[in-house]
Amino acid sequence: MNQVVGSHDLLLVTLDTLRHDVAAELAAAGRIPNLARHLPGGRWAEYHAPGSFTYASHQAMFAGFLPTPAAPGPHRRLFAARFAGSETTAEGTYVFDTPDLVSGLAVAGYHTVCIGGVGFFNKQGPLGSVLPGLFAESHWEPEFGVASPTSFEAQVARAEEVVDRLPPERRLFLFVNVSALHQPNWFHLPGATREAGDSRATHAAALEYVDRHIGRLFAAARGRGRPCFAIVCSDHGTAYGEDGHTGHRIGHPVVWTVPYTHFFLKAR
Repeated sequence: MNQVVGSHDLLLVTLDTLRHDVAAELAAAGRIPNLARHLPGGRWAEYHAPGSFTYASHQAMFAGFLPTPAAPGPHRRLFAARFAGSETTAEGTYVFDTPDLVSGLAVAGYHTVCIGGVGFFNKQGPLGSVLPGLFAESHWEPEFGVASPTSFEAQVARAEEVVDRLPPERRLFLFVNVSALHQPNWFHLPGATREAGDSRATHAAALEYVDRHIGRLFAAARGRGRPCFAIVCSDHGTAYGEDGHTGHRIGHPVVWTVPYTHFFLKAR
């Protein structure tokens, strides 16, 4: 990462609430082709989330603690704050001397941009302002939120606007929190109703919706004349009745187990 930071733009996309099992099934069935073409062997890596709900998980990720492989470690981190005794900071880790990755990248010359999705990014109160407040530029509109059936399209359009007006010589760290997977998501499945509510099937339909539009986001990220390093992952999963559980902020495998990938986007 010490060779990437400074020479590449950076893109972090969190598919908020996406479960690993649903993501893996859709990739295997060919239902998310735009995402699958960036997955090694067409498969998501199985990782563990650093938190069981959005706020906790993103606080950890912005401190350099991304999801970790669901296998015995220790696992070398891509980014880390300088911290004595860290066992996961290795030779290739990009180490920053600030409290969080966002400000660390700003010190390194990056323009940092947040395009929020779920309520912890809505800037409508002190709590919803903490995470977007880390960034030099942050965006949230009701059209980006969980209640909008076209949330991701609106977020991508805003990302395109950001990219278009940023001087090409300025490096960019773009973060997008995708809200479409989060409840309510019933409206992404034809024939589903508000009364019936969300389900594993509507969760899957929401991921298909995201896949239909994510190519535009990748095109914007690679269209600035320099390569881009992209991370696409979930921050946590959610339960749809497993062992009697519904939702997240619980210690259940469907919450802790998330899909992850990272890859390079060539300059266009």
